[in-house]
Amino acid sequence: MNGARMSTLASLRGSIARIEAPTDTGLPNRIALGHAGADAMLRGGLAPATLHEVFADGHQAGAATGFITGLAGRLSPRKPLVWVRQDFSDRENGVLSMSGLTELGLDPRLLVTVRAADVDAALRTAADALACDALGAVVLEVWGNVRQLDLVASRKLTLAAQAAGVSALLLRIAATPIPSTAETRWIVRAAHSPPGSASTVWGAPRFDAELVRNRHGPVGRWIMEWKCDECQFSEPPAYPQPLAATPAHRPHQAQARAVRLAS
Repeated sequence: MNGARMSTLASLRGSIARIEAPTDTGLPNRIALGHAGADAMLRGGLAPATLHEVFADGHQAGAATGFITGLAGRLSPRKPLVWVRQDFSDRENGVLSMSGLTELGLDPRLLVTVRAADVDAALRTAADALACDALGAVVLEVWGNVRQLDLVASRKLTLAAQAAGVSALLLRIAATPIPSTAETRWIVRAAHSPPGSASTVWGAPRFDAELVRNRHGPVGRWIMEWKCDECQFSEPPAYPQPLAATPAHRPHQAQARAVRLAS
């Protein structure tokens, strides 16, 4: 009897290991971020209708807000987005700028912001919003370590997202990560601008994004650049300085000029 029981237990462990083992094949219904390295690690991209977490220190709140805006733009490009904030977030993190969101590629006409009196009200509002299948995503922004956002609350948000097919994005500022049911967890910082003069470094926003939780594979860390026009992330170019294109329509003139310079 003990031998049969041990054999069954070993078989079950093997089945679980095969299910959880990462593979090179992509998963269905994934939304690509556009960054080749991150998408490969996520086996195709982010899973919609699940919970994703973004953490940042207090002085990196702006970078985390920009990053989660990009995630929302990828997960919900044409559907309304509800952003739930605590009522003091405007003082701590600044007011959400509609012009800034427009520059990032998000349509402010599809954004509904809600200011909650406390964490409990914010959680209730986010859960109610996730029940509306007309939405594309719900962002819940919470400042600091709060006891209400425990594993049970995370589970409720995940179930609500799955039931209605709405993506849940949890933005945690100045908070310590704790166990949750999140599909992914990111720690975001502002990335350094490319080298160059002040007139040339102004360009696409860059994020130092560290994937510290991935339910379907390994984790990693990348510099991710947000392309506002394409509304997707990408890998920074290897050569940050612009290069002049070869005059393909005048090859003989280019060759003659090279000969003159060499002589």
